[in-house]
Amino acid sequence: MKPPGHDALARRADEDPVTHRVKLPRKVVERPLRQVAKRLLMALAVLVATALIVYVDRDGYRDSSDGPVDLLDAFYYATVTLSTTGYGDITPVSDGARLTNIFVITPLRVLFLIILVGTTLEVLTERTREEWRLNRWRSALRDHTVVIGFGTKGRSAVQAVCANGLKKEQVVVVDPSSKVIDAATADGYAGVMGDATRSEVLKRAEVHKARQIIVAPQRDDTAVLVTLTARQLNRRAKIVAAVREEENAPLLKQSGADAVITSSGAAGRLLGLSVLSPAAGMVMEDLIQQGSGLDLVERPVVRAEAGKSPRETDDLVVSVVRGHRVLGYDDPSVGTLQLTDRLITIVRATPGTRVTPHPRPLPGD
Repeated sequence: MKPPGHDALARRADEDPVTHRVKLPRKVVERPLRQVAKRLLMALAVLVATALIVYVDRDGYRDSSDGPVDLLDAFYYATVTLSTTGYGDITPVSDGARLTNIFVITPLRVLFLIILVGTTLEVLTERTREEWRLNRWRSALRDHTVVIGFGTKGRSAVQAVCANGLKKEQVVVVDPSSKVIDAATADGYAGVMGDATRSEVLKRAEVHKARQIIVAPQRDDTAVLVTLTARQLNRRAKIVAAVREEENAPLLKQSGADAVITSSGAAGRLLGLSVLSPAAGMVMEDLIQQGSGLDLVERPVVRAEAGKSPRETDDLVVSVVRGHRVLGYDDPSVGTLQLTDRLITIVRATPGTRVTPHPRPLPGD
């Protein structure tokens, strides 16, 4: 069943087509236009140097049309000579001019051709290399994380999951802004530029092979359509979406999101907690900021903990995840821990701390 407003959202997306492409992280190199500009300047320098050499020895050349060789004739001769056109209307006649052509102008001609041909070969080689890297990346990408929207929310979400051990090579960023994608690839993530409401854009991000999807666009209606499209492409992935307004959260859930975070509501609750207790507000902010101070970590129950109560473990257990239920540590129904349980604990942040992902079960499992 399609959620309310789906058709209107789809029409809005179709009215705003955006080209899309994939950009992989790479070492910082000069931009292609800058490289071409440098090569053109080098070719122009060779041309000017050749023309000046001819002009200095202009008495050793003859023009079949008007005899003497002036500066314009020198540049004309340099152009047709370096390009190997050679009309023959201006020719070296003295021994000095001919020796200069043999030992100076001929090497300059070879250098000129190397510059021009090298530019073409470099462009073709770079294009082939990029195509090879892209095909290799697609074939190797599995169980990755797709982040849709790389603004403040998306960037913070990526930093949080990477702080828990996720490699940057396993993150693909989707955003309609080329500048944002350039920033993402500079940070080491793969990027797909385009409108994430379109299935072909999400397919380029290999959403159908992703383990988890973070939906953090600027607009709530975009988040709804992106979530619906992503869920149609991948039934198993865990989808976490962010919305600004709480009344849109049920629509995100209906579209296929496993968890919906209300950004404005969460910020407001943190503000209220900080007013009531600044210290409690600091602790909460520390808990949600991964990699420093205290961290919330979800991990499986180890064999040594099976049969014990949550309070008997070495870690500070907050909740127990049993099946699809999240139970408090003091819930009587918890009883003793089972090997199939997962614990949500508070630990001191360390570089090796990692949240072990929990795959979303298939319907009917």
